[in-house]
Formats: sequence, structure tokens, C-alpha cells
Amino acid sequence: MQGAIQLSFGFYGILTGPLRGYAYCTEILVAHEIAFVQLRVKDTAQGEIRPIARTMRRLTEGTKTRFVINDDPALAAEIAADGVHIGQNDMPFSEARSIVGDTAIIGISTHSEEQVRKACGLAPDYIGVGPVFPTPTKKNPDPVIGLSTMQQMLSLATVPAVAIGGISLENLPDVLTAGARNFCMVRPFNQARDPEKTLREILKIYRDF
Repeated sequence: MQGAIQLSFGFYGILTGPLRGYAYCTEILVAHEIAFVQLRVKDTAQGEIRPIARTMRRLTEGTKTRFVINDDPALAAEIAADGVHIGQNDMPFSEARSIVGDTAIIGISTHSEEQVRKACGLAPDYIGVGPVFPTPTKKNPDPVIGLSTMQQMLSLATVPAVAIGGISLENLPDVLTAGARNFCMVRPFNQARDPEKTLREILKIYRDF
């Protein structure tokens, strides 16, 4: 693992088709010292993803923002990303670890209490917990867990946990009240015409809570 990950780090950035572009949004996240930025690109040829990943790697190198690639340990290893994030239907944790190496960060998505127990037993660097609310960002979304189940899943986590799925500026206070210390807001940031303004609003809610 590349340095200890704090239990509470707040906003976790995920970039997937950002309106203002990958480079610009990465620069904003780095400037605000956001702990993580993840590249999540689905149904796109590797040849198109690689240059985006290389640009994001260059922009995050030597900063406080760790760069994680979704679903692709081989690409993460190739460009020396800080880590990889894998889902329940992706390759096994042990295989991903063998590809990215012992010092790379690995995160695992979880969608139930049982999955939290199993994932934490593998000692990943963090887990994702969700989807908390309905979200259209995935073609085949997992069942919504709601705030109550999210709270239970977070209580079981023995590693840092990130709430994700349908979180907005409007419901973020509810997510924080239910116990989330870390969270993703994919659509509000990616679809913003002024992503820095949106990020400032997100951080104000988080820091004032």
C-alpha cells in the first residue's frame, strides 16, 4: 500500500465522461488536495482510455491525490497508477494484487453486509459501499441499499469505506448523518459546467458538518 489511508478523507473523486474534460477536472481535484481520483470509463477501447490515464497519471504524480483506475489492473500497472478499483464481478482480489504489486492500492465495491465482511477479510485498502440511492451511471445497477443498510455496512467495515450511488448536494447531509466519513458524488461533479464551484459546495457541506 502506498502509505496509510486515513479512515476519514471525505470526497472521493470519480471521473467518467466529465463535461469539462478529464485533464481539467483532474487538475481541480489535485488543486483541492482531494485524496483520490478514479478513472472510470466503460465500453471504450483501450487505445482511447490509455492516453486519458497517462494524462491523469502525469497530473497526479507527486501530489496528495492518489490516482486509481477502475476495473483494469493491467493498465494500472502499465502506467504506474497508485492503484486499482475492482467490483464484485471483476477478477479476484488475489489476481489483481499479483498484477499491480504489493504496494499498490486496491479498492473493492460492496453491495451487502455479507460482501463487506468478505471484502474486508481480504484486507483491501478501502471498500466502496452502495449504491445508497438510485443511480443511472451504470447500465446494470446493483439494488439500492438505502441509508439504513449503508449504516450497517459501514459499521462492519474494518477498512476505510466510501459511500457511493446517487449522492447529491441535497442528500449529502443525510449520508453524513448516517455515519459516512467518505463519499462519491459522480454525476454532480462530472456533469457540472463549473466543476470547481460544485466541488467547493461539496466540500463546504462536508467540512461544516
